[in-house]
Amino acid sequence: MMKLSATATLSASRGKLDAHPPRSYRLGFDIGGTFTDLILVDEDGRAQTRKVLSSPDDYTASVCAGVAELVTLAAASAESVSYVVHGTTIATNAILERRGARVGLITTDGFRDVLEIGRMRLPRMYDMDYIRPAPLVPRRLRFEVKERISHRGEVLVPLDPASVEAAIDALLEAKVEVIAIALIHAYANPVHEHAIAAAIRQRGADVLVTLSSDIHPEAGEFERTSTVATNAYVMPAMERYLGRLVQRLEQLGVRSAPLIMQSNGGVMSAAGARQHPVLVIESGPAAGVVACAKLARRLGNIDVIGFDVGGTTAKAAVLEGGTFRRVGEFQIGGLVSEGSRLNGGGGFVIRAPAVDLAEIGAGGGSIVSVDAIGSLKIGPRSAGASPGPVCYDRGGERVALTDVNLCLGYLNQERLPSGLPLNAAKARAAFQTQIADRLGLPLLECAYGVYQVGCAITARAVRAVTIERGLDPRKFALIAFGGNGPLFGVALARLLSIQTVIVPSSPGVFSAVGLLEADVERHLSRTLMERLSEIGEDQLAELLDRIAEEAIAALRADGCADAAETACSLDMKYAGQSFHIEIAVPAQVRPHGLKSGLIEALGREHKRLYGFQGNPDAVQIVTLRAVARAVGSGGSTALRAEATRFAKADRSRNAYFGRGVGSVETAVIFRDELSDDFRPGPLLIDEYDSTTLIPPGARTRKDGLGNIVIDVGTER
Repeated sequence: MMKLSATATLSASRGKLDAHPPRSYRLGFDIGGTFTDLILVDEDGRAQTRKVLSSPDDYTASVCAGVAELVTLAAASAESVSYVVHGTTIATNAILERRGARVGLITTDGFRDVLEIGRMRLPRMYDMDYIRPAPLVPRRLRFEVKERISHRGEVLVPLDPASVEAAIDALLEAKVEVIAIALIHAYANPVHEHAIAAAIRQRGADVLVTLSSDIHPEAGEFERTSTVATNAYVMPAMERYLGRLVQRLEQLGVRSAPLIMQSNGGVMSAAGARQHPVLVIESGPAAGVVACAKLARRLGNIDVIGFDVGGTTAKAAVLEGGTFRRVGEFQIGGLVSEGSRLNGGGGFVIRAPAVDLAEIGAGGGSIVSVDAIGSLKIGPRSAGASPGPVCYDRGGERVALTDVNLCLGYLNQERLPSGLPLNAAKARAAFQTQIADRLGLPLLECAYGVYQVGCAITARAVRAVTIERGLDPRKFALIAFGGNGPLFGVALARLLSIQTVIVPSSPGVFSAVGLLEADVERHLSRTLMERLSEIGEDQLAELLDRIAEEAIAALRADGCADAAETACSLDMKYAGQSFHIEIAVPAQVRPHGLKSGLIEALGREHKRLYGFQGNPDAVQIVTLRAVARAVGSGGSTALRAEATRFAKADRSRNAYFGRGVGSVETAVIFRDELSDDFRPGPLLIDEYDSTTLIPPGARTRKDGLGNIVIDVGTER
């Protein structure tokens, strides 16, 4: 009988200071392009939050400033922080801004140009002028070695030492910082990759090495090469950053080593993130989706769309029954970063498990401009934290969406709720000159038009995970969070005919909340490429048990305590198909019923997706997968953020809602002033970390969990 659901006790310690501290705290912090969000939670689930401007020159500075504020606010000590989880954009920014390492690549003879050839796809099919992003490893730094291994792991051509030495000599002479090794079929037998890595280390050179068989041991030479090249590109930046972060936290008194949020919705050790930074590319966005999943379950396993708008980007994800989807690969650096193969070709392909979401460059800091032919443009460039939007009065000269919201009266005219002073007069003057005058429109009408265009742009992220996947957004509620999500939530919902918007407690730091609700996880995969009919029942069970045990061992290597549970799945298809479907293996199966159960499950899912079932005798297994999860590592106590009222709050603001309504003196309230009875808009709800906009025609109330629930109604 196979053991698909394994439980093991992991005895290693996560590094707590002592067995029974007087009071223990959990710390989460998420660095965004504009703000760094932090949350500190005690043993009873009481949470304190902080939102500070990010410091792009040294992100650890904003983290440490925020941590110092939080421990003081909680009357705690840094030494009492026993659990730390971090969501980081370091790897993401290095790719998007092309500020990564100088990387060399060693590959099999004949495969030097795999990164250019790719899948021969373009994001704009008929645009002959489109130029794909240049590979992260230029051709002059890619070298071939003579070797060949079959897809079954047989050595067909032995590794040629002379070609290896020549490649290493050339790369060291070129002063590369990292050498990536990606040999054909190394997933089946990594012996040649290991030999090349050993030869590099024997040189004693100050260079990092990363292997495709370690990062992505699956078939597909382009995907594997792209993934290991991306991993190499961001390794030094992540190595330097995490080393500096640990050092500075220790100087503050925080002794617990930070865990890092992965793209897949689990967390891993900082040591693992240093070696495999490609696994944390979508770190921050994944945390927000985890928080949405927890909230959806508390609301009765409802179907929701997570809608996160920060300072730089807008993200969207679908959660059905309180469960988010994962994808086996995604792209970064395209027009829309997402996991759908329907919109591929525009970015760098990363074959690694990730939360299924779409991300687009439109946030509060997105720059608004009018081009030479009079067309309005929003993003993807962002003013970031430095210099920031014009209204921050920190040297920014380009109008951003936050300036637009300020002009419309949606934000306090003197300061953000978190305390950052604003210069409204400067923002209005800049908007008048740069945008309104050039479009020939009155300031308020023009600003409202820009706001609507901003909503339409963010809607592209939601459409990418709903309509483009065959899902009807009208059947979902929208969870709006991030510093700017509650400002755009109702307008976006109206565009997509969504009826209900939910704004959770602490919406501006909701992703940081998700960090502390995520479990420690390790995901492993192994290529199999066999017909199901050619594998014995016991043999398949043994293979699944083996990969489950390896996943638990990986958790142990990460230093996790507590018990661990595993879940297995198989990538399956019908022979001859190009794409596979991931099928979960049931936790409990009948003896000798595993294969028939998998065939039935593939048939059902294939029919749901494509309208028909294939030949049961043609079922093929592509990949074995296992997820090991440290039980209870995400915390079982529901977080309760303490409400922080805005000290300089208005009781009303003059807000503009388009030509049909005009400017209206709009009441400004706090969340705790709402009841369970609906209150009609227009209304502005100011909080420490965000402002929620309830426009005319909508109405709102507070539910039993403290969420703001909005019936969007109709636009007036």
